[in-house]
Amino acid sequence: MKLPIYLDNHATTPVDPRVVEAMLPFFTEGFGNPASRNHQFGWTAAAAVEKARRQVARLINGRPGEIIFTASATESDNLAVKGVAHRYRGRGNHIITLATEHQAVLGPAERLTGEGFEVTYARLRPDGLIDLDHLRSAFTDRTLLVSVMAANNEIGVVQPLAEIGRVCRERGVLFHTDAAQATGKIPIDVEAMQIDLLSIAGHKLYGPKGVGGLYVRRSGAAVELAPILEGGGQEGGLRPGTLNTPGIVGLGKACEICREVMPEESRRVAALRDRLLKALQNGLDDIHVNGSLDHRLPNNLNVSFPGVEISELLTDLEEIALSAGSACTSSQPEASYVLSALGLPNELAETPLRFGLGRFNTPEEIDYCVGRVVEAVKRLREMERKAV
Repeated sequence: MKLPIYLDNHATTPVDPRVVEAMLPFFTEGFGNPASRNHQFGWTAAAAVEKARRQVARLINGRPGEIIFTASATESDNLAVKGVAHRYRGRGNHIITLATEHQAVLGPAERLTGEGFEVTYARLRPDGLIDLDHLRSAFTDRTLLVSVMAANNEIGVVQPLAEIGRVCRERGVLFHTDAAQATGKIPIDVEAMQIDLLSIAGHKLYGPKGVGGLYVRRSGAAVELAPILEGGGQEGGLRPGTLNTPGIVGLGKACEICREVMPEESRRVAALRDRLLKALQNGLDDIHVNGSLDHRLPNNLNVSFPGVEISELLTDLEEIALSAGSACTSSQPEASYVLSALGLPNELAETPLRFGLGRFNTPEEIDYCVGRVVEAVKRLREMERKAV
C-alpha cells in the first residue's frame, strides 16, 4: 500500500491506463480534424469519433446518432436545460428540478427565471429520494422539462429514474437527468427509463477531463434543442467547435470498459464501502449516514461526525484524499446545501465527510483509512470536550 490514498472519486477519477493507450495515437498520428473530409487524416479522426459515439451509446442503450460530444457534463447540463427552454418557449415556461441538483443545473434554472421562466423544486424525502406524489402535483399545463440527477454527487442517492420517466411521458414533458456520477457505476437504459436527455462526464468514469456527452432522444417524438453556442455547425449545430478527438476517443473507451466490468466492479466496490461503514460504526459512537443506503451508488458513503470541525478533520487526514462535499463547492466553508435541503440540522449538515471509492482502491487502503478516521475523530472530540 502506498500513500497518499485517493478516496475522492466523485470529484474526479484517475484515467484508466487502457483509456490512455487508446487516446495516445490521436495526439501524434491520428491528429487530423474530423471535419476535414478530403484526406486520410480527417477520415481517420472522423472514424474514431464515430466509434466513440457507438461506445457511449451502447453503455446507456441509446443510438449513436443521439450522442452529442461536449466539453463537460456542465456544458451538457446547460445545453439540455437552456436548449429545451429556449426551443419550446412557445409551449410553456415551467421547469421542475430538485434543490439538491448540481450547480450546473441549478445555475441555468436560476438564470432562466430572469427570462420569465418559473422553476419548481420538487419535495425531497429525508433520505434524499424525490417525493413522487409531490412531483406529480407540481406539473402544470406550462411545464416543459423535469431535470433530476440520476445520482447525487454528495450523498450518492440514486433517484427512481424509470418512475420519473414514466410520469413525464404521461404528461408529455421532457425528462433530463444529469448522470455524471451514475454512468458507468449503475445500469442506465434511456429507453426503459424513458429518458429524453442525459448528461455524461468523461472524468467521472475513468476517462479524461475536458470531454463530456449529451444524449438527445431522436426516436419517436424527437427532442429539439436551441444551441447555446454559435460557430461552425459541428455536432449537428448543437455544439460547434473543433472536436476534441483524443478526449472523445478516451470517453468512448472508458464507456466500453465500464460496460464490460460494471457488474463485477460494482459488487466489489460496494463490498469495500460496506466494510468501511461497518468499521466506522464499530469504532465510533454518534455518526450519521446521510442519504438512503438502499438506493445509493455502490462507491459512495457520506457520514457526518457531530462535534467535529470538518476542516480540522480533513487537515488531520492529509495523507487521504477525502472531501466534505462537492469539489465544485468545497472551498465554501458552510453547511452542505444538499444536506440542508434534506432538512438536516446544522450539526449534521456542517460535518459531512464524503468517501468516494473507486476502481483502484484496495481493502488495505480502506482499513488504513478507517483507522486514521477513528483516531482523528476521537482526538478532535476529546479536544472539543476539554475546551468546553
